[in-house]
Amino acid sequence: MDFHYSVSTNKTVDEAVQALEESLKNHKFGVLWQMDIPEKLREKGVEFDTPYRIMEVCNPHEAKKVLSQNRLVGYFLPCKVVVYQDNDGSTKIGLPRPTVLMQVINDATLEDIAQGVEESLKQAIDEAK
Repeated sequence: MDFHYSVSTNKTVDEAVQALEESLKNHKFGVLWQMDIPEKLREKGVEFDTPYRIMEVCNPHEAKKVLSQNRLVGYFLPCKVVVYQDNDGSTKIGLPRPTVLMQVINDATLEDIAQGVEESLKQAIDEAK
């Protein structure tokens, strides 16, 4: 099982991020923070020209559920979604799969919740592509 779920899109990185923000809202996820990697690295004097965004997203109700079950889940929160230009020029949208991350904690209840979160995020990504 891959640790990530990733799809390709014909959209630019900016277009994909905008579409993703909208689809995440429809699935009750908010974007808490977003990092433009090339811009941030340039601020530090490092050149990296590949468009690459990291978004941290959260569904507050699901976050409360998992944190109430096990405080260690906070190490995995918020969920990350990435949008970047791949080596072949295509745009990729993806995330580390919550179900894989939760296997580390070994709690069946958390795995069930993670499955629901993962399905919602995958649907949001599929809609955004």
